[in-house]
Amino acid sequence: MTPHSAGPPVAIVTGASQGIGAATALKLVERGFAVGIAARRPVGLVAVQNRIRQAGGHAFVAPTDVTEPGQVAELVQETERRLGPVELLVNAAGAVHRAPLTSTSDADFDSVVGVNLKGTFLCTRAVLPGMIERRQGRIVNLAAMAGRIGAPRLAAYCASKWGVVGLTKACAEELRPAGVSVFAVCPGSVDTESYRAAIPGAKPRSAPESVADVIVWLGTEAPAAMTGSVVDAPG
Repeated sequence: MTPHSAGPPVAIVTGASQGIGAATALKLVERGFAVGIAARRPVGLVAVQNRIRQAGGHAFVAPTDVTEPGQVAELVQETERRLGPVELLVNAAGAVHRAPLTSTSDADFDSVVGVNLKGTFLCTRAVLPGMIERRQGRIVNLAAMAGRIGAPRLAAYCASKWGVVGLTKACAEELRPAGVSVFAVCPGSVDTESYRAAIPGAKPRSAPESVADVIVWLGTEAPAAMTGSVVDAPG
């Protein structure tokens, strides 16, 4: 990606208070990015910001509920005001609810789909006007192996991640003429707080940092011809 002439390239990473999002933000800073980090938990974001500062980088903390259009718009506007034009968006915010389908309430389903799919849509829509105007930008969406195959007791999660895959492919086709590339990553089991909470006793195969490596590569080095690709990272 071409650096912004007035400073370092700028990225927004959602779900950046922990897990894959936090690892991705830290790796982007290592690559010279200034990063807007967003999540619903301010405490986690501040901890990540402190780590970024210790590494000599710069991050703007933006507590954001990605299911709320107004908050998403403010996230993009404030990041661009403070750091510069957004060249990379990483949609890593996620939610999971593990229960039999018959025990999954309307609210449970809406909550998971709202964060994982609607949040990805809202954040993507918010960064696109600037990216299209500059004819440059990349978006990397966090899907999951559950977006490739079904899994018991994870109906809402699987549905949302299949939706992320479909959204990725649709956006890639629509935005290719505008110079904007869109990708998705499908991790397997990853050692994160949310994974351990959802599946107690599980033994994840991947570290967040290994998935972050894939995300950063797609966001910075992958050929534009790969737009629309959904990359598996099973660990």
